[in-house]
Amino acid sequence: MKFNPNYRITPKLTRQLLEIERHKEAFSVLPITATLISSLRETARLLSTHYSTQIEGNSLTPKEVAQVAKGKQGFSGRERDEREVRNYFSALEYIEKALNNKTPFSEKLIQTTHGLVLTGSKRATPYREGQNVIRDGATGSIVYMPPEAHDVIPLMKELTTWTIAQINEKELPPPILAGLVHYQFATIHPYYDGNGRTARLLTTFVLHQMSYGMKGIYSLEEYYAKNLQGYYEALSIGKSHNYYGGRVEADITPFLDYFLEGMGTSFRSVRQQAERMQQIENPVTDQAEKLRELRPRQRQILSLFAKQKEVSIQEIATHLEINSRNAYTLIQKWIGQGFVQIENPSKKARTYGLALEWEGLVRKNNLELDR
Repeated sequence: MKFNPNYRITPKLTRQLLEIERHKEAFSVLPITATLISSLRETARLLSTHYSTQIEGNSLTPKEVAQVAKGKQGFSGRERDEREVRNYFSALEYIEKALNNKTPFSEKLIQTTHGLVLTGSKRATPYREGQNVIRDGATGSIVYMPPEAHDVIPLMKELTTWTIAQINEKELPPPILAGLVHYQFATIHPYYDGNGRTARLLTTFVLHQMSYGMKGIYSLEEYYAKNLQGYYEALSIGKSHNYYGGRVEADITPFLDYFLEGMGTSFRSVRQQAERMQQIENPVTDQAEKLRELRPRQRQILSLFAKQKEVSIQEIATHLEINSRNAYTLIQKWIGQGFVQIENPSKKARTYGLALEWEGLVRKNNLELDR
């Protein structure tokens, strides 16, 4: 059984790939510290755990998920939810360690990941030996009937072989590859339970291995959970709910459309979050970047404020080598722009100082910007 996915690289998919690449590259040049990366990675891990288990019906809130991840127990009546969260969190940690150790994609990796998802154990779980059926939770009607058990082993072997070849050849765009792996694993449905969670973890592994990890601080699971109907609809491809009734030859392009849109949304969110956090952690660096946008006289006057907190119109005029009238005109303009502010409002002894954000920058860096 040779895996030969049927899809088209449409103009829309091309735009989505470019959007993903744009956010990836913008993120890569941000001066983010290791401490901040660690904090964002932990947040992403908790979000992934919360949303991936929520998709399967888990009722724990993000706060409760964080508590369970730290070892808290005792959510009465929701022991199964606790167990699912602990297991998924452990599986995420396993994936991260596998990536750090440069563990290759393999069936052992897949089965170990599933073992952690379902039982919390690193014991690799064998594929199902019987038929399973996916039903609508509300109506009980059959939504999808996966391939028969005797076909699961060859299908999984082919998927794994194909994926390894694609990773090594590096011809497919990594987002496309990850989307196809996700889709085909969900299609084969090699286990009775835990297929969706395992598929999402394998997607993460492939993306990280192909240098699309964004330092481990994004959560595709959040996008799926918030667009759950779209997720299910994107996976429901083919003329029949039966694997043998058209799913094999079905056009996967609609699923890739959904998948790439989710990646773009997630990558954009990560980039924006990292930019905000970086500004909070290191505002001086960000404001130094802002300095380059100042007019020459604004840059020049900063060195005067570096020597004294309050200055008069005459001192400004002398420093800039202009007359007092022009200095007054500049000051009024700068007040309107939020660059300076009045310190002493007295007409006879009026003085001016930098707005707070600029004052903080000058004091902390002892800038000499008139050079």
